[in-house]
Amino acid sequence: MSDLADTIGRAILADADPADQLALVRRAADADRAAGDLLQQAVNAARAAGHSWSAIGGTLGLTRQAAQQRFGKAEETPPSEAEERWLGPVTAFDEMHELELAGQRGWHTVGAGLLRHRMVRTPTRWEHKRVIWTGSLTRYQRDGWQVGCRALPWVYLVRDTGEPALTP
Repeated sequence: MSDLADTIGRAILADADPADQLALVRRAADADRAAGDLLQQAVNAARAAGHSWSAIGGTLGLTRQAAQQRFGKAEETPPSEAEERWLGPVTAFDEMHELELAGQRGWHTVGAGLLRHRMVRTPTRWEHKRVIWTGSLTRYQRDGWQVGCRALPWVYLVRDTGEPALTP
């Protein structure tokens, strides 16, 4: 555990001015959010693989009920006026092609589960990009990409093209 803490600490301090305490607080908070996202995804994957809340709680040093209350919250729901569906089953080998086809029809990723993507439809076409979750996404955001969802080890980026969606 100390190796992991050292690695995270080095990442937080990398290219940072140690005298800028608020910058360190901000970077530590970013690391905390990222670790929380990773933990939520790991719990979701364990649940999808059939592990009980009791087993997950035991692994985390929590009761079954505490684990379920903390990690069992429903995924954020898109606005009620949005049309929503699940795309899948898809694998790492075919999902980008399927996301491209869906994007042409106005669908974009807002969440992911085991072998599937939660999609919302708009009147415009969307592009999808899958990148390894390695750190800052600033270079993509500068080009108009936004995070559709994170699903370890991937980040799925989406970008509205502004072009009208194809009709089915």
